[in-house]
Amino acid sequence: MITTSDEFENFIENDDEWFSDIELKVLDLEQELTEWRESRTREFTEVYGPPPRRDREMLRARGSAGHTRPGPAGKPRKPRKPSDRAQVLIERGRRPARRARSGRGRKIVIGAVAGLVVLIIGAMIVLRKGPSWPPSVATVTSQITTACQNPNVVSEPSQVDFACDTDTSQILWIFALLTSGNDPGFADAKTGRKGLEPITPAQGGQIAWSLNLHHPYNPLNPVDSLAVAARAINNIIGGATLTGANGKPTVQPGLESKPENCARYTGSPAIVSRAGFPGRCASPVITREGRAALVADVYRQWMPGASPVAAQNASVLFQNSGNPGDPQVQAILKALPDHGG
Repeated sequence: MITTSDEFENFIENDDEWFSDIELKVLDLEQELTEWRESRTREFTEVYGPPPRRDREMLRARGSAGHTRPGPAGKPRKPRKPSDRAQVLIERGRRPARRARSGRGRKIVIGAVAGLVVLIIGAMIVLRKGPSWPPSVATVTSQITTACQNPNVVSEPSQVDFACDTDTSQILWIFALLTSGNDPGFADAKTGRKGLEPITPAQGGQIAWSLNLHHPYNPLNPVDSLAVAARAINNIIGGATLTGANGKPTVQPGLESKPENCARYTGSPAIVSRAGFPGRCASPVITREGRAALVADVYRQWMPGASPVAAQNASVLFQNSGNPGDPQVQAILKALPDHGG
């Protein structure tokens, strides 16, 4: 809502009010003329006496003609008595003197209109909807928050938690977006896999056992599926120590168990290893480039048979998780079925 100034309101006042002001001024003048004429008549009478009858009739005729205004269809109107004109002024009131119109009022109007146009254009730019992630991303993100509350999603015994770390948890919805369209009800008749992770229900059930779920694993439950995916990703990175068929621990190495990988991820091939533990890079993976390389490698193992292009797409989405308008991101999303749902 825009509040105009007094000058702006005076500028846009309609012509009817203007003519009404003129009419009131005319009434004022008529009243003053009548009072002046009556005063002069009294003074003349006091000095020279009453005028002859013929002169009195002529004065009366002139006074009547001077106060007659045309009426409807050209018929003369009866002159208003001084008392009638006074009553009009009392009923309608006397308007305050109007300020002279000037170019300033016009400038105020132009300035107000120009300001309004600028505000409208600014609002359109701010509110214009730009490139964004598919709506399913917000849903899966909230489900990731719940799934990552499970303390057993970290790898054992290395305690790697890349999948649920605050800075890297987008790997879960990006992988699910690429492989399942972020649809927890996804089912592939050819491979038999279901849910958001690219493994069979039997494999998911084995991982779910280590998560200490309180109910049988359901791959179509998004929280269960994401928890299994998080544990699988962390195991791929940090390795795992399992109990073999002979009852002895079996160490399964992860991506960080190889010096050449650590050199790509951290810039150093140094590895820390302990008996019964998978080896890990001596330096943490914290750079943008290092994490991008790690994500691409994880995707190739997480999604069996994935092509290098698919792995690179996962890396691009991961690096631009906060920038859906990136041209590469938009090209990848458009290539997905239903644009990624």
